[in-house]
Amino acid sequence: MIQEFRDFIARGNVMDMAVGIIIGAAFTAIVSSMVGDLINPIIGLFTGGLDFTNHYAILSGDVPAGASLDAAREAGAAVFAYGAFVMAVINFLIIAFVVFVLVKMVNRVKEAAARDETPAEDKPAGPSELDILMEIRDALRNQA
Repeated sequence: MIQEFRDFIARGNVMDMAVGIIIGAAFTAIVSSMVGDLINPIIGLFTGGLDFTNHYAILSGDVPAGASLDAAREAGAAVFAYGAFVMAVINFLIIAFVVFVLVKMVNRVKEAAARDETPAEDKPAGPSELDILMEIRDALRNQA
């Protein structure tokens, strides 16, 4: 059983997947920062300073007027945080688009590499081994 587990871990696919998950987690942090630090302020410019992350509806409980989402949650109120959901959807769309572009680029590189690796039908520079043997055979027949 331990040997089977070692064989499973040693396969390239498992290691590739582990690397992909680690890079994906780091990539998600980068995209989240891009959305929070770059895209949200731009959206805020076009919407008059509107920041979606602090938009919520109070379902029950008392929350001071103008309180942030975190303050409402700390006050123990049940909130419907639709702004956080909108930002999660925006994050997802951006991540999906960037992954789409990366996969498209990787596929292009693979296709180019495959085209370079496929050997063109090269004609031999000289006679083949079979041709030489046939010439020797014919020469021996003519001498006999």
